[in-house]
Amino acid sequence: MVNKDVIPRIQTIMDHYGLTVSAFADEIGVQRSSVSHLLNGRNKPSLDFVMKLVDTYPEVNLYWLLKGVGEFPSSIKEGEIKKEIAVPGKTKSDQAETEFNSIAQDKDTLQPTKVIVFYADGSFESFQAKKD
Repeated sequence: MVNKDVIPRIQTIMDHYGLTVSAFADEIGVQRSSVSHLLNGRNKPSLDFVMKLVDTYPEVNLYWLLKGVGEFPSSIKEGEIKKEIAVPGKTKSDQAETEFNSIAQDKDTLQPTKVIVFYADGSFESFQAKKD
């Protein structure tokens, strides 16, 4: 990765989204001076910077950013799209509620057998349930 080759691609991303240096830095979660230093050629982009950029903008092809091969914005291929099949009549919240109720019912049948109380001074007490 050559710094002078990556800089125009970073500038292309900023131009594509119509972002200033400060807005771009805020979006990807880096200091504004970091972006400014990169664009002025003072610093090279770190791995952390590149990963934050790609995580924030998934349509930025990592290989395009680093090597200039590929396209920006990357086109989404049909094989890359993850589809979720919804069960008719059931939503995610219904499924979560069902799982929660199942767990709650399991806990209703459990009985504690031992309780240990820890104190701030490092001491503790142990209480055992009486066996019937």
